Amino acid sequence: MSAIAEAPPYGISEPLTPLIRRVLAHNPGAFTFTGTGTFIVGHGEVAVIDPGPALDEHYAALASALEGERVTAILITHTHNDHWPLAARLAEATGAPVIGMIPRGADPAVYGFDRAPVDGEAICGPGWTLRAMTTPGHASNHVCYALEEENALFSGDHVMGWSTTVIVPPDGDMSDYLASLDKVAAGGFEVFWPTHGPPIAKPARFVRSAKAHRLQREERVAGQLAQGPRTVPELVATLYVGLDPRLVGAAERTVLAHLLRLEKHGRAAWDGAEPLAAVWRQA
Repeated sequence: MSAIAEAPPYGISEPLTPLIRRVLAHNPGAFTFTGTGTFIVGHGEVAVIDPGPALDEHYAALASALEGERVTAILITHTHNDHWPLAARLAEATGAPVIGMIPRGADPAVYGFDRAPVDGEAICGPGWTLRAMTTPGHASNHVCYALEEENALFSGDHVMGWSTTVIVPPDGDMSDYLASLDKVAAGGFEVFWPTHGPPIAKPARFVRSAKAHRLQREERVAGQLAQGPRTVPELVATLYVGLDPRLVGAAERTVLAHLLRLEKHGRAAWDGAEPLAAVWRQA
């Protein structure tokens, strides 16, 4: 496996392993790190994972990287806008089906996917096999894809090496997220390739640490409620000292996801207002 620089060049096809290339979109930011990585799997007949945001320059870079090859599948990890919008344009140009799940309760016509992946199904090409693994939590429709020939997992935003994953209710769910962490940990993968940031080389250890961090944060939330009623902004101000102001909204929603999980377990309650604006207390 080749090493990836912290901020690799934009708009070129980077060979990462014998079967994987990556084209990085020029959309760096607080939630995308250096940008969205679109992965190309295989040679000759290929799959494209997360075609990325609707940027003309990124489409041009993908078209250049795919010249002379046939795209047989366009795979979407989830439908946040930095991952999927180029799918329709790429599908029109290549004739490849778009395979992805839509968010819970959403109108399928908004996305226009050809079909949803089935958990455990294999999507194959010459010398490569991608197996779908449904992993709700970050989003209700999140799917990872395992590359069997390299014992690798394209982990989307479910597990990222540069940042913890944001959980935004009601589409995101903390209990689902923790269960999905267990699911990918049980896969025995040698490496994770997130859509943002560098690969994770020891994923089992990393996932255990990520889960422990979440559960510790949840106990800290519960501990604050034991001291008296709190609002979500009050909890964030206490638990995330020195947080980048751009990330306050994301932190508030992730804390809300913890609170809703505590409520589900009979450990927290709220006053009946909209939950993000409610006063929460120990149950």
